[in-house]
Amino acid sequence: MDNVFPNPFKPGAGHMPPYLAGREDEERQFRKLLSQSEILENLILTGLRGVGKTVLLETFKPMAIQEGWLWVGTDFSEAISVSEQNLALRLITDLAVVTSVFTLNAGTRPQAGFGVPDSPIVQQVNYAFLANMYEQQPGLITDKLKAVLEFVWTLVQQTDRKGIVFAYDEAQNLSDNAGKEQYPLSVLLDVFQSLQRKKIPFMLALSGLPTLFPKLVDARTFAERMFRVVNLGQLSGPDSALAITKPIEASNCPISFSDVSVEVITELSGGYPYFIQFICREVYDVWIQQIGAGQEESPIPVAEIIRKLDTDFFAGRWANATDRQRELMWVISELENCDSEFSVQEIVLKSSVMISKPFTSSHANQILSALANAGLIYRNRHGKYMFAVPLMADFVRRQADIGTSGMSLLTTG
Repeated sequence: MDNVFPNPFKPGAGHMPPYLAGREDEERQFRKLLSQSEILENLILTGLRGVGKTVLLETFKPMAIQEGWLWVGTDFSEAISVSEQNLALRLITDLAVVTSVFTLNAGTRPQAGFGVPDSPIVQQVNYAFLANMYEQQPGLITDKLKAVLEFVWTLVQQTDRKGIVFAYDEAQNLSDNAGKEQYPLSVLLDVFQSLQRKKIPFMLALSGLPTLFPKLVDARTFAERMFRVVNLGQLSGPDSALAITKPIEASNCPISFSDVSVEVITELSGGYPYFIQFICREVYDVWIQQIGAGQEESPIPVAEIIRKLDTDFFAGRWANATDRQRELMWVISELENCDSEFSVQEIVLKSSVMISKPFTSSHANQILSALANAGLIYRNRHGKYMFAVPLMADFVRRQADIGTSGMSLLTTG
């Protein structure tokens, strides 16, 4: 029976869900940005892991194309931050995908034979062409990139396309490196600000963790005025219910979720789209097998699903933390505001009544910095921190309750 109606739920990094719920306002904001004749605002799509940033950015692509824009982009890997040259090659590589349809008349080629007219030489505007143009330009990398992008606009404006959206996921990976005198993030901002001031409609659409926007502003203060920041959070109760029920609203689906089941899944997932997909997939697999064996559907196996979620989603991140880092996260997990913002002072105060070796302010700051580098914590604003992984506090408390696997949460001294 599971072959007749396969499991429709798709947890995974960037996998398109069968039904995108609760993102209508974000779509409206993006359409408004696409309506700009002169680019005054670019897009930043930000939020914790699991809120659906990658999926939403991907849904923006057909919207942009439908509105008359070209679309280029990919993920920003850590390798892009190695050098300004790497950033330039990334942009040229992505741009060549859409420019390769353009051709230029590069002159004429003489033909053999008396009275035979010369044939035109047609040059395709592909990666080799753009890379060569880039290398031939004088000046700094910023100057070279501007020259190439301005040339591309002379081609695009001859078409019915409004402009180009440069869309990059995982943009928090892009950083300046003053120690090596490499500033790829600053180059990106400088180039696009310059083009947009010349009324060239090339728009940035960047997606990443909440550290992205502060990083942009630190690199160039004018970045604060360049971007519209769209924060993605949990889905509301009604939107969570739609994400759960819509994928199985088909005549031949043997599974249905009762109102009670929807409430359980919504609460268990915290309204995070990834967790909704993960939990629904597990429930579907269990129930479809029971139906195939002639059994009635059982209650949702909450404990078993939580255990699997811990193993598949949280355990890898937890394994890389030291005992002292785990201990600090345990202290955080016991704060009333552990799922929102917390401060170093709150951690220090809480640790003084929880553990035998409390944290000092300087030590807590050091560990928070290390956890931020590991992607477990991020600084939301000055003096305020948050877990970078949704429902992380719940996971940490479960590990403290277990008290096994070599953890020292409850045995410090």
